[in-house]
Amino acid sequence: MPIKNIRLKRGKEESLDRFHPWVFSGAIAEPLPEGIEEGETVRVTAHDGRVIGVGHFQIGSIAVRILDFADRAIDSDFFASRLESALALRKALGLARTDNNAYRLVHGEGDFLPGLVVDIYGPTAVVQAHSPGMHFARNTIASALAGLEGLGIRNVYYKSETTLPFKAHLDAQNDYLVGGLETAVATENGLHFNIDWLRGQKTGFFLDQRDNRALLGHYAAGRKVLNMFCYTGGFSVYALKGGAEKVHSVDSSEKAITLTDANVELNFPGTPRHRSFAEDAFKFLDNMNRNDYDLIILDPPAFAKHRSALRNALRGYQRLNAKAFEKIAPGGIVFTFSCSQAVSREQFRLAVFSAAAQSRRRIRILHQLTQPADHPVSIYHPEGEYLKGLVLYVE
Repeated sequence: MPIKNIRLKRGKEESLDRFHPWVFSGAIAEPLPEGIEEGETVRVTAHDGRVIGVGHFQIGSIAVRILDFADRAIDSDFFASRLESALALRKALGLARTDNNAYRLVHGEGDFLPGLVVDIYGPTAVVQAHSPGMHFARNTIASALAGLEGLGIRNVYYKSETTLPFKAHLDAQNDYLVGGLETAVATENGLHFNIDWLRGQKTGFFLDQRDNRALLGHYAAGRKVLNMFCYTGGFSVYALKGGAEKVHSVDSSEKAITLTDANVELNFPGTPRHRSFAEDAFKFLDNMNRNDYDLIILDPPAFAKHRSALRNALRGYQRLNAKAFEKIAPGGIVFTFSCSQAVSREQFRLAVFSAAAQSRRRIRILHQLTQPADHPVSIYHPEGEYLKGLVLYVE
């Protein structure tokens, strides 16, 4: 079937000429090609007919995600080439080691594969499609992953039920595309974690906090640590490894607490230094005594998944941080994060500043944190930077 052309309105090619990979629906000259379907590969042209690139079409605000700024076929060779490039970067970063076999192989636009996420857990690749085009290409992608030299992938699990646009009516089913279930324990910086890619959030683990967890370990020695919104207990395990005097993990989800306890037991069997609590974070902070903890981690789920929730999200970050500043012991350290893409780095910092001013305590910034190098941000697509963090010293 010949590829369809989507023509832009006059002057709407400027961002694409700067290699930004999104074509917004308002930039497209009417009408759309007859019979065009979601997920179809299309050619994008300027108003004068000049070819700008090829990409996946979908219904919505982002109408085309550009895969290549050239007129080329999007086939098995294309995906194999992009995946090889992604793997070469991870090898250059030194992420595939005997003491570390968990990392992100593909980070959407950051790896020039918009709409695709691939996380590696030992011999298993977990694939998430965020666009219909990547959903339809899933088997091609799985074959390319299994064929990557030096990666050793035996299983490819497709997990996109909750990530695809619901209006596309794709009826995606989570399932193995290659292989089947193996022991789901991954190693990160010498620590071991149970990974539940079948039922867990995201792909089963939050790989984007690896470097920040390691940094926390450097500050943990002798401290009394509170890990809020602990999920699988990653920060708790690193705090124990770093020599914390005690570590308390809090999450409103009983399932998350079970996962945390299992990961602590996997690395520190029978340790008396750890306790977990299935409780609402704000309620726990309200009820705790001042000076109970001198290291607090605030890593909540996204408070704003869309810009419409931005104002409430910023109030939530301010309230959460203000409570931590109020209760932490003098000389304490707060690791605080936002993973909301709708919240800018400046907005998050302002919310934390407002909380600090409310607490009337002297607070200094020790580190400004972001996502690790296996979650790269294309210089042409700054929207790919979503994780913001601060490490703060509270007198």
